[in-house]
Amino acid sequence: MHLGKAIRMERIMNRNNGRTIVVPLDHGVTVGPIYGIVDLRETVDQVAEGGANAVLMHKGIPRCSHRAGGKDIGLIIHLSASTSLSPYPNAKTMVGSVTDAIKLGADAVSIHVNLGDETEPQMLSDLGALCSEANEWGMPVLAMMYARGPKIKDEYDPQIVAHCARVGVELGADIVKVNYTGDTESFSRVVEGCCVPVVIAGGPRLESERDLVQMVHDSIQAGGSGLSVGRNIFQHPNPAKIVAALNKVVHEDWTVDAAMELL
Repeated sequence: MHLGKAIRMERIMNRNNGRTIVVPLDHGVTVGPIYGIVDLRETVDQVAEGGANAVLMHKGIPRCSHRAGGKDIGLIIHLSASTSLSPYPNAKTMVGSVTDAIKLGADAVSIHVNLGDETEPQMLSDLGALCSEANEWGMPVLAMMYARGPKIKDEYDPQIVAHCARVGVELGADIVKVNYTGDTESFSRVVEGCCVPVVIAGGPRLESERDLVQMVHDSIQAGGSGLSVGRNIFQHPNPAKIVAALNKVVHEDWTVDAAMELL
């Protein structure tokens, strides 16, 4: 691995176990300034205090969230976007570059691809081109890989999730983010099909803290490398505390019951 990429990977992942807790804060483009991402400095402070490895955001937001103090946390710049106002919300467009991320001092970049959408060819082209450019700079790429389109009946189907993950790997991503398939046996097959770390998405806001902790725990047991969860963390009443509990599960192999006692 390119030395620069190896160093940057260590800034967004635990170097001892290769696992990570990423908190995406890019939702403002998609749905606007929802609860939890209005005061971004406060949110970043809380998730950093809880032990998150990195936050993920669009290129215009670091100026609103840089704290100039507190615990260190990695920065991932998200380079593609769409809005819920669009007639084509699943069509992700490139809105930034690796150079933008370098200028911001980022440790990695990310891109979102929706397989099955009518605009899949362009998103795949963007993913491939981004991975090539990022590799030249030693910049890690996190690929958010989902299946969303007219032919997709169930985006959580294990075979479909495994396909999504493999596409990310095949086109050069260094970390792949996918939906959790619902059980350790099926998710282990997703992980087996990848030679890079696989992290899970959080999906819609969950009502139960235990459901989130259980899902993360089970994904780790299946060989996953952690999580990239947004709303279930930044909309939690105490983001620092929920991150601290997840931190114990991801980085110290705590049981679900032990993590729930912490909560």
